[in-house]
Amino acid sequence: MADTKREIERKYESDESGLPDLTGVAGVASVVDKGVAHLDATYYDTQDERLAASSVTLRRRTGGSDAGWHLKFPVAQGVRDEIQAPLSDELPGTLAGLVRSRVRDAELAPVVRLRSDRDVRELMDADGRLLAEVSVDAVQAQRLAGGDGSAQWTEIEVELADGVDPEFLDKVEKRLRKAGVRPSKSPSKLARALEETAPKKLAPGPGGDPVTAGDHVLAYVRAQRDAIVELDPAVRQDAEDSVHSMRVATRRMRSTFKSFGKVLDRGITDPIGDELKWLAGELGVDRDREVLNERLGAALDEVPHTLVHGPVAERLSHWAGDRPGGASGRLIGVLDSRRYLALLNALDALLAEPPLRDAAGDKPGKVLPKTVKKDFGKVAALVEQALELDPGTDRDVAIHEARKKTKRTRYAAEASVPALGKPAKDLVKTMKSLQNLLGEHQDSVMARGTLRELSAVAHAAGESAFTYGLLYGREEQRAAAVEAQLPDTWDGVRNATDVL
Repeated sequence: MADTKREIERKYESDESGLPDLTGVAGVASVVDKGVAHLDATYYDTQDERLAASSVTLRRRTGGSDAGWHLKFPVAQGVRDEIQAPLSDELPGTLAGLVRSRVRDAELAPVVRLRSDRDVRELMDADGRLLAEVSVDAVQAQRLAGGDGSAQWTEIEVELADGVDPEFLDKVEKRLRKAGVRPSKSPSKLARALEETAPKKLAPGPGGDPVTAGDHVLAYVRAQRDAIVELDPAVRQDAEDSVHSMRVATRRMRSTFKSFGKVLDRGITDPIGDELKWLAGELGVDRDREVLNERLGAALDEVPHTLVHGPVAERLSHWAGDRPGGASGRLIGVLDSRRYLALLNALDALLAEPPLRDAAGDKPGKVLPKTVKKDFGKVAALVEQALELDPGTDRDVAIHEARKKTKRTRYAAEASVPALGKPAKDLVKTMKSLQNLLGEHQDSVMARGTLRELSAVAHAAGESAFTYGLLYGREEQRAAAVEAQLPDTWDGVRNATDVL
């Protein structure tokens, strides 16, 4: 079993003078000497150091109070999420799964061994509460793969205690700087060890700022690929909004392939788009039902108790398939599947050797606005068709199709923002507003379909269907309100692409 904690720390260069006096730090009442701990950590990575290239660290460490396996993901500068698992000879399966989107089929092997003598101090406030742990680490690094170099250095590490305001670290740093101590140039011990034992760049990223239309489209595609890979561990841990965010990334990329067919060859991108559609569908199996259940549950809460006939809440709960916390086994199976890993490999290959067409070399100001306007034209045709139809199934379908095309226009505009600036940015906001309105209508359509199903099941069981009918009627009213609002909203966005 693995435990997760948020690690907030700062690292500083150190010399033979050691740790300066910290009793003058505001809020510190005492500095407690906790002695010296001897730590021995072996860091694991692929031969091409994929984890290090993503600033992810995986180690097996003995010594100290938290011996075991440690996996760290970057959150922000100086902030990492650390997942810990008990000490064992083999890498725990839970941690192996969390790095699978980066490691794929490659083998994890020891790359660096770090042995540290850690001299620890605890900074305490007047109430005896721990504020931070400060240590002076004398480090010996030995490369185990990709070279045989070694290095040694001393550094100061300040780690914030749980529940303490991060601004406290500013106070400690002020005192350290006053004593001549400067921040470390390396973000982690592993990064420094890799650099000093075998100086090289870990993994070259895309070079230079985007210039051509193709550069801008590929930058957007690359950002979505990175989002999928980086969200994978969060989805496995059932982190809030992670499934939705990964699904949006797949949709953004697939939409980009469709919009920019004159930039990227659709003969190559369409099969990848089909796999992205599969992944989005798998991610949506639980998510769509969860969102719809929340909607129906909230609507039921608004119904007076006297109008709730039968076990409606129980029916909803059973339909939603309530499950304990954590990602479903089905979804983790998807992320562990050969098909998913093959998709990630295909995305890497596409970005390494993009299937560029002639328009990719043109100026972005020529290609991107034309694409956005083309997508917007499809939105306009569908919205205007919907406005001419009578309420009913045909109008519902037209509004739903308009919503999908609105998202495509929004994503094309997003990809264009770095090149086109404010006009594209404003269009993104406009399309998002229209998307939300049309999405409310589609949610009502889906809710009514579910209510019809639940009503039939309740009726067959001899229960009253009255409350389902009441909820159905309220959903009809919500959809009608959207349809009444749509003409005025559309008038406000009709000329949205004229500024491009």
